[in-house]
Amino acid sequence: MNAVRRKKLMWVFFTLAGAAVAVVLVLYAIGQQTDYYFDPTAIAQGDAPQDKRIRAGGMVVAGSVQRAADNPLNVEFAITDFKSTVPVTYQGILPDLFAENSGVVATGKMQGDTFVAGEVLAKHDENYMPPEVAKSLKENNRQMTIAASEQYNPAEPVHESKTLVQ
Repeated sequence: MNAVRRKKLMWVFFTLAGAAVAVVLVLYAIGQQTDYYFDPTAIAQGDAPQDKRIRAGGMVVAGSVQRAADNPLNVEFAITDFKSTVPVTYQGILPDLFAENSGVVATGKMQGDTFVAGEVLAKHDENYMPPEVAKSLKENNRQMTIAASEQYNPAEPVHESKTLVQ
C-alpha cells in the first residue's frame, strides 16, 4: 500500500473513531438528563431508585400540606394515585396553582421513604392532568374527577361595565 492511500485510510479511520466517540458521549449525556417517572404505587413498592433523580406524580392528598413554623418555604405534603401514598418534602416557593386534591409532578430524589423534591409542577387549569398522572390513575381504575368544592377554582374575571360615563 502506498503512502498516499495509507494516509487517506488513517484519516477515514480517525474520523470514524471520532464520530463514534461523539455518539457515545451524546448518548451518555442524554442518559444522565433523563428523569424516569414513577407513580406512588411504584415508589411504595420500592421500584424507584434511591439517590437518583426521578419524577413522581399524583394527586396532592387533602389535609396533607404542612408548612414549617420556622420557615414557611419548607413544605411537606403527600401525593397519591389512590392506591398508595408517598410523603414529599420541598423547600421553595410552590406554584400558584398548587392545591390539595390537585395533580402535581415533582422532580427530586428518594431518601428513605420520603421523596425530596427539587421542583414541583402543578396543573395549569382545571381540565389539565399531567399525562403520567392520568395514565397512573387510569391504570388504578380511579375516576379523575373531583368535586368542584374540593378543586382549585381561580378567581372569576372582572367584566367591564357596558355603560359609558361622559
